[in-house]
Amino acid sequence: MKKLIAVFLVVLLYWSCDNEPKSKVPNIVIINVDDMGWKDVGFMGSKYYETPNIDYLSSLGMVFTNGYASAANCAPSRANLMTGQWAQRHGIYTVSPSTRGKSENRKLIPTKNTHTLSPKHIILPEVLHKNGYITCHAGKWHLSDNPLEYGFDVNIAGGHNGLPKSYYPPYKNVNIEKGNSQYLTDLVMENALKFVDTVQKPFYLNYSPYAVHVPIMAVDSIVPKYEKKSPWKGQGNPEYASMVDNLDRNIGLLINKLKERNLFDNTLIVFTSDNGGLYGITKQKPLRAGKGSYYEGGIREPFFFVLNGKIQPNTKSGIPITNLDIFPTVLEYAGIDASSFQLDGNNLSPVLEEEVQVFERPLYWHFPIYLQAYNVNDNENRDPLFRTRPGSVIRKGNWKLHYYFEDDGVELYNLSQDIGERYNLAEANPEKVEELLKLLKKWWEKTNAPIPKIQNPEYVNKI
Repeated sequence: MKKLIAVFLVVLLYWSCDNEPKSKVPNIVIINVDDMGWKDVGFMGSKYYETPNIDYLSSLGMVFTNGYASAANCAPSRANLMTGQWAQRHGIYTVSPSTRGKSENRKLIPTKNTHTLSPKHIILPEVLHKNGYITCHAGKWHLSDNPLEYGFDVNIAGGHNGLPKSYYPPYKNVNIEKGNSQYLTDLVMENALKFVDTVQKPFYLNYSPYAVHVPIMAVDSIVPKYEKKSPWKGQGNPEYASMVDNLDRNIGLLINKLKERNLFDNTLIVFTSDNGGLYGITKQKPLRAGKGSYYEGGIREPFFFVLNGKIQPNTKSGIPITNLDIFPTVLEYAGIDASSFQLDGNNLSPVLEEEVQVFERPLYWHFPIYLQAYNVNDNENRDPLFRTRPGSVIRKGNWKLHYYFEDDGVELYNLSQDIGERYNLAEANPEKVEELLKLLKKWWEKTNAPIPKIQNPEYVNKI
């Protein structure tokens, strides 16, 4: 009898140990939308665009009302996210070349731009792959010809192209396996769902749709809904709205697939955009300007994190963050030691899990290049010819300082009182200017930031 009891206890102990909940690393989904502005979604306040699936997803986690892209246009923002490093570390400052606009209007010779991300940089998918994740890129890549050479196991439609020539077949410059869908956004998701449906191990999905980048090509069945709606604060383009609406529908399909496979509750989801909305197509009032500008409309983004059991639903934070913080935060939740990597962002888990309420640090942007304006007659830039002239920006607390290399120009704004950056307070606050400039110059030195100084002999414009 004693022997039988002993055997039973051994079996019970084995059964108990075998059935104890094991800590599992989460799946990772990063949703990095192209050119979606801060208020191009319902959860950030739009009364024109309808995004019920994105709004629902945002309600399941923490929304950052001061979330930023670390650059104001596509390629540098994506390079920063993938490397976890500021642009001066990898040299991608813009979409080539850096000499955008007419030479006669450029006072300085800008820093030469790097077009392709060097393989010497250790990027997020490589780290996750080496730690047991299967990795998939879906959509816009824009950093090299082939993301499979950068740590991805699966590539859906990613190449060096920054936009599709068409959202309808033939897509011309987008290489993608055919399926049941015709519209490119639908087809990218169709293929992404196949990946999610078959994966049998922890996975990382870099979902980066070409939408809602130009060309503005309507989803015809959706347009009538928005033609009936009244414009709202600079948002009123039915064709663009149909692209936003359709993207939201596809994100709903992803949510449903994760739930169908019982993966949703163990998936860290990050949602953001690579830069601000395209001014003239959409506006982000009260923010100033749009894509390509380092005023708030060009860099402030819809931004949230979701992870069941770790991040409480329906929470908000006003702490300023950037997409540089995604890399270290993902590593934290994946259980990967980040100490050996040179990362310029911070692990946000103490903020996401509400262990801290204060997270003080300056945020920086560096753009030693030129980026021409789309419309000289309708923009909110510093001058009508350029969205960006060479300079740097620092935000510390509520204070934001712009510094321009052409003329040593300084603009200072208190975002708590002037989120629209309308009132330059530099002359009235010389001590604050001095404080922020001192931090900025130390940062240039620390990161070996290139500062354009050579005069352009072709310059004739005096704006």
